[in-house]
Amino acid sequence: MNTTRCDRTPSWAALQARFETSGRSFDLRPEFAADPQRFASFSQSAPHVFADLSKNLIDEATQALLLDLARQSGLESHRDAMFAGAKINSTEQRAVMHWLLRNPPLALVDQGREDIKNVATELAQVHATLDAMLAYAEAVRADADITDVVNIGIGGSDLGPQMAVLALDEFVTPGKRFHFVSNVDGHELAAVLKKVKVESTLFLIASKTFTTIETMTNAHSAKAWFEAQGGTHIARHFAALTTNVAAANSFGISTTFGFWDWVGGRYSVWSAIGLPLAIAIGAPGFREFLAGAHDMDEHFRTAPLAQNLPVRLGLLDVWYRNFHGFTSRSVAPYHCALKRYPAYLQQLEMESNGKRVDASGEALPFSTSPVVWGEPGTNGQHAYFQMLHQGTDVVPVEFVAVKKPQHSLPGHHTLLLANVLAQAQALMLGKTDAGGHKHFTGNRPSTFLLLDELTPTSLGALIALQEHRVFVSGSLWGINSFDQWGVELGKVLAKDVEARLLSGDTAGLDGSTAGLLARLQA
Repeated sequence: MNTTRCDRTPSWAALQARFETSGRSFDLRPEFAADPQRFASFSQSAPHVFADLSKNLIDEATQALLLDLARQSGLESHRDAMFAGAKINSTEQRAVMHWLLRNPPLALVDQGREDIKNVATELAQVHATLDAMLAYAEAVRADADITDVVNIGIGGSDLGPQMAVLALDEFVTPGKRFHFVSNVDGHELAAVLKKVKVESTLFLIASKTFTTIETMTNAHSAKAWFEAQGGTHIARHFAALTTNVAAANSFGISTTFGFWDWVGGRYSVWSAIGLPLAIAIGAPGFREFLAGAHDMDEHFRTAPLAQNLPVRLGLLDVWYRNFHGFTSRSVAPYHCALKRYPAYLQQLEMESNGKRVDASGEALPFSTSPVVWGEPGTNGQHAYFQMLHQGTDVVPVEFVAVKKPQHSLPGHHTLLLANVLAQAQALMLGKTDAGGHKHFTGNRPSTFLLLDELTPTSLGALIALQEHRVFVSGSLWGINSFDQWGVELGKVLAKDVEARLLSGDTAGLDGSTAGLLARLQA
């Protein structure tokens, strides 16, 4: 694998010059007026997703330089190394193979793919675990006595399955309710326990190591509640998604499904962590979810860079972050079932690329991950869109829309689509014939992602698209997108502070922490 950090390539300097001469003053409105083919040139189809990139601050010359930047940085080599099972997570010496979780069995893979043969053993393990997990999911679906499934996890063990179950609500089996507990704040678990009954609830404990403090605190509280309410059959009402089978057995759990150290938490919805989704939509639906993601994997692996949608999105992210200096991106899904999609993307991108040093540990001289935030439309229009249109900061917006609804209520979907189209149009056009409070500068960029329907297949493709897009920007920045050391320090300090809260000892603490601790104990 031969890679070069993006700022050390000839194209970086060329892009800086390009930004100064035309990028800084780029205006979408004359660009559309001068080029009737702009929409066709800057839009494309990818598996199960159509993308309109034409309302972004980019032209053919800039795009060509960005593609050169990708080539000179060794993006293709880095991508190929990932798909060959190389240990590209260098700080932890691990492969990065979440993509393997949705790969067909070896017998169904193109036999010309030498790279996949490198991971044939892992692929066989993936399918053995998948088959066992889906058989269990079908058994739970067929068990009318189980009416509630409570997933207890945090981070990727919560955001992925929660987002997907909500997104695919129209496909969820009748007679089952799904609950997600992640916060160590006891109010969250207590609220769920009020809604369920011992005899009809299945608890899923999602923790790779079975030691995650928030998850295990909630798990032990759920077990104590279960036993206090007269529950006796732990093995029937608890299952674990973990590699620590011994710890799960000590807890009283006999049903476990594992995954591998080459699966990062925020990339784990495709693994046993996806069990809540498999129970919700069934084995065939879960396989469709995997298939949609695999279709996007193959697009990313094989499509030329200029027609490769994850690459084009990742390059736009670099252009906006490092040249325009935009600090955030707003995600606006115009489908209420995607209500947790922005939160899912927050973790995916900010935990992956929120790094200040490159893969060799050298401090970076440029910015990395933007702040990712958003809410479903049309709610966001009546909240923060004011800032998007008239605020002092330019915030690129990524709209997601779905062509065909899953409901039959007349008029609603037409109005929803009219709103998303109008918001993208208004951001670009603005209103320059009015002054003062009614003046809109316009020329505010947006990307438009369109799905024909929101199905397991299209959702899988959409999520995989975002995973690979994050890979692209992280690869160019030269960072390791697959570790997360930044979450560790607070965990270590919390153990010390917890003991001090119980003892009252403030010796050696900074003045603020000591003062707050004393006030909490008073």
